Amino acid sequence: CAVMIMNEAPLVLALDTSTVVNVGLARGDQVLATATVADQMAHVEQLMPLVSECVDAAGIRMADLDQLIVGLGPGPFTGLRVGVVTARVLSYALSLELRGVCSLDVLAAQFAGAGQSEFAVATDARRREVYWARYSPLGVRLEQPRVSRPSDVPSLPVIGPAADLYADQLQAVPGPRSMDPGVL
Repeated sequence: CAVMIMNEAPLVLALDTSTVVNVGLARGDQVLATATVADQMAHVEQLMPLVSECVDAAGIRMADLDQLIVGLGPGPFTGLRVGVVTARVLSYALSLELRGVCSLDVLAAQFAGAGQSEFAVATDARRREVYWARYSPLGVRLEQPRVSRPSDVPSLPVIGPAADLYADQLQAVPGPRSMDPGVL
């Protein structure tokens, strides 16, 4: 009698605090729960409650997790630090693999294949600057992220939150303006 063993995709918790507070929980391609708090000044107060909310909504326990993903920005240091430190502590406490991803790459993945040629993703760096990176039509980053004035971003179609914030200086196109924590 043959026994079939089914390998389930890993259960992944993803955190990103590069701009707002984003939490996603997925198993393979199936998004189980997401939560976002748009307050850019409430990272410390909101991150763990959002993690608990997602875990509860999915009907799992923290001990069920297989992997953690954390957004590495670019973004303001204080917000990033909250996400990275929280992910490192959870990884250590739960003995989980931890991987970091460029937060701009997540927005690019949301837009990839939308029929554009090369494009840029831009987020607000404050002080009248943006964090940005160039991407191929498939969403592959072509160079390291940069920070500059919006007017210094190459003349490419731009998505991300800075596209509307600096619409007079960037070539904004329809597309994602915020990160989907389920894609993260």
